Amino acid sequence: MKVFLLEHPRQIAPDRCNDIANTPLASSLITGCIAGLLNSMGHDIRIEEGFLDKLTYEDIYQQVITFAPPVLGVHLIYNWESNRQLFAFLKQLKAEGLVGKIVGYGYYPTFAYQEILKFCPEFDGLIIGEPEQTFAEWLATGVPVRGMAWVDAAGQIQMQRREVNRNLDALPDPIRSEAMMRMGEVNIEGSRGCYGSCTFCYINPYYGAGSCWRAKSPERVIQEIDRIIVRHGSMRFYFTDPNFFGPGKQGQERALKLAAMLKERKIRFGIEARVNDIHHDTIAALVDAGLDSLLIGLESGRDDSLKRLNKMTTVEQNEKALSILRTNGIEPNVGFIMFEPDSSLADIRTNFEFLKRNALLKNIFITANVLYHPQIILQGSKAYRDLQQEGRLILKGNSYEGMAAFMAPEVARLAEIIGQITNYFFVSMDEVWKGKLREPLNALSLYETVNRLLVNCFEENLSRLEAGESIDEAAAKVLIDEVKMKIKSVFNKEDLVQVGF
Repeated sequence: MKVFLLEHPRQIAPDRCNDIANTPLASSLITGCIAGLLNSMGHDIRIEEGFLDKLTYEDIYQQVITFAPPVLGVHLIYNWESNRQLFAFLKQLKAEGLVGKIVGYGYYPTFAYQEILKFCPEFDGLIIGEPEQTFAEWLATGVPVRGMAWVDAAGQIQMQRREVNRNLDALPDPIRSEAMMRMGEVNIEGSRGCYGSCTFCYINPYYGAGSCWRAKSPERVIQEIDRIIVRHGSMRFYFTDPNFFGPGKQGQERALKLAAMLKERKIRFGIEARVNDIHHDTIAALVDAGLDSLLIGLESGRDDSLKRLNKMTTVEQNEKALSILRTNGIEPNVGFIMFEPDSSLADIRTNFEFLKRNALLKNIFITANVLYHPQIILQGSKAYRDLQQEGRLILKGNSYEGMAAFMAPEVARLAEIIGQITNYFFVSMDEVWKGKLREPLNALSLYETVNRLLVNCFEENLSRLEAGESIDEAAAKVLIDEVKMKIKSVFNKEDLVQVGF
């Protein structure tokens, strides 16, 4: 059977360009995983990369006409809005009889299935959690199966979970589109889930009750890497696992075994990990095998906040992990939540001093992230449920993303000031990061200047608020505009129009 799998076009709104958590990185392989399984069963699969290939809906419309699939699968990504353009497109396809059935899958429909089915009744079902087996069974039977949400004959929404897949080794390789292979590195999956239970995270809830960290064997991972190298030559790889390491001693032993096998391939790769899994011997072995980048979720420099977030880590572990990584030549990317709904100025000060003490405010691209990153509250997370039960959850236009007012008004003001300034920087640099405009030759010096501006702005305004000074809305706007002009002048001084300022 012909199956058309769509990664729909999407754009991040300018005021959300620093928000990266609308779906985990692991979701980048969801469509490919479905395609791999269906292809192994003899189905004719076409993947259309609406986002990576910058396609319009008219482009996709023509591709649907050409391929003439009876079934359309859509990887639904929360677009920081209601996805109405996508839903209108699906309605058109159904109305014109260009597809027979439509199914959606991904993190967004797993949690917001009721809202999506009401907005877009053209969906014959939405897959909840891991999609491969459910999609295959639905395709074979033609009716909703366990692992889906759907509207029954009486107009009621039904949903049934399925058990998680315990044998990831048995899954075929994901099919990677040409667009994915042009990205400069190959996303690869070594495990699913996490053994943690952070309040802000919805990875384990996506897989369902009783889910946990599940791994492919090192042999299975290496076989997939070898097949990619044979076909495409030596590549850089990035593990999309939310937690590369499994729990405890077994997790370290598996990582060491993988390191030994990866070393033989002479490749470069990146991973993501929890701080408590950063051990010197394992990191040294991975670096020797080609590890050159690592993301760790520090989240806070205050133990009380780490407990509130249920990180099951400590500030001491955060600092030890940073030391181990730097000793092994890795300057990590870091996850950090500067502003929680319950943050006090004391929390913010402790976080700021932690970042300074640990030399995490020296690189503009890290600085701009860690100085302003609020807790994003997405459906499925414990934080979302807790705030909802407390009557503090605020929803604007959709059920998938919530927010909560800051308990401390002075924290809210600082978040507003720093948020607008850092977002201005990210928007201004967008064309450079997309490769459309060239960085200036003296970019390093200019970035250092902007970095100092951001750090000084943060510290000055935090100190003002700590001293009891009031910054009203009008004063905040003046301050924000002044700092924006200073950032702009750093580049204009050199007449560097090519960087987009």
